[in-house]
Amino acid sequence: MTSWSMANEQGRQTGRKHCTVIQNITWIRVLTMALIILTSARRLRSACRLQRIQGHVMSTKAGSEVLFEKVGNAGVITLNRPKALNALNLTMIRHIYPQLKKWDKDSETDLVIIKGAGDKAFCAGGDIRAITEAGKAGDSLTQDLFREEYILNNTIGTYQKPYVALIDGITMGGGVGLSVHGRFRVATEKTLFAMPETGIGLFPDVGGGYFLPRLQGKLGLFLALTGFRLKGRDVQRVGLATHFVQSDKIVSLQKDLVDLKSPSNSDVAQLLDSYQEQSCLDAEKPFVLQEQTEAIDRLFSAGSVEEIMENLKKDGSAFALEQTETLAKMSPTSLKLTFRQIQEGERMSLQEVLVMEYRLSQACMRGNDFYEGVRAVLIDKDQSPKWKPSTLSGVSEQAIEECFSPWVKEISNYRNTPQKSCKLLSQTSEIYQRNLHCYFCQYS
Repeated sequence: MTSWSMANEQGRQTGRKHCTVIQNITWIRVLTMALIILTSARRLRSACRLQRIQGHVMSTKAGSEVLFEKVGNAGVITLNRPKALNALNLTMIRHIYPQLKKWDKDSETDLVIIKGAGDKAFCAGGDIRAITEAGKAGDSLTQDLFREEYILNNTIGTYQKPYVALIDGITMGGGVGLSVHGRFRVATEKTLFAMPETGIGLFPDVGGGYFLPRLQGKLGLFLALTGFRLKGRDVQRVGLATHFVQSDKIVSLQKDLVDLKSPSNSDVAQLLDSYQEQSCLDAEKPFVLQEQTEAIDRLFSAGSVEEIMENLKKDGSAFALEQTETLAKMSPTSLKLTFRQIQEGERMSLQEVLVMEYRLSQACMRGNDFYEGVRAVLIDKDQSPKWKPSTLSGVSEQAIEECFSPWVKEISNYRNTPQKSCKLLSQTSEIYQRNLHCYFCQYS
């Protein structure tokens, strides 16, 4: 082999080795890139999976405040905030409403049962602290919660299928709205009913303007103004509950309700009647206000809150003096709003009352007394609210009239409300004005 040929052969061998090295480097690079891509894909999948898990956890957490269960042909709702006495918030409302609509259209759901978790409360009211914080910040929650809660109240009041509320415990405010409008309300010896809103600068809402004036005589007005508490069998005696069943029979009652096959309202009523007949607890105990019924009708038959106060002072009885002291602690503005609310509501349908109460709720959100009442009663707990105005005479008829006006006035005076929230509040008001009743018809 010539030196030239040997040189060529060595060159070819060297070239082949060089190409092999290059190929190896290329493959290493390809494999490295593939590994990076694969690792990135795995990380992305893990991240997505983590997001899905987190989203599920968040959804579960939100949904766990109210539980839904289908037992046989019955839909069962459980208010599941026992540590907060099952207080109702916007998240719960937004879960309950669509579920009720779904069950109403479901041919395999024959009745709905609603109850509270724990052994203390059915529902002790709305989430007042959240509303207070939102109102101070000018947040739209103060419109959303009241609007959507009242739509839910109307849905319950017009529900076509048997709706049974087991009010086995504290039932106030928002809890009353979830129960009293339903066809069947079952009280127990643990039931405690009250509408104490005048003590925190509000008014007895959730349809209080509808069901309270329909109680016997002036009892509804008395309960609305004073926040007087009714317990146990008395809740059924006055008509706020349809039946009384002993608490230890509630589990058995629920089982028998679930076992009913395609029950009519008559079938449900018959079963509840049979349980009531078995519940003898406190049957002989007289109604707590039995001796005061005549006095309530006489003293609270008046044309204004001022006249009621005058009647109480003139009467001078121990009962009258007690009510005078109670009313003196309440927000003067709330007392006048409530008096007018009960007067107006006596002639209104449930839908009309709820529209009126939405206006009143927004008036209270713009004022002073709600925030001051919550501070004094629930936050600082000094029980010494500084009402503005501080007297009944200081609350003008014009101020009350504006609260009942179809139009939300002086939106710019809304507490610390930014321009965006002012516009939202105005738009919310306009929606109600365009077609008030159709608004409820559309969403109920």
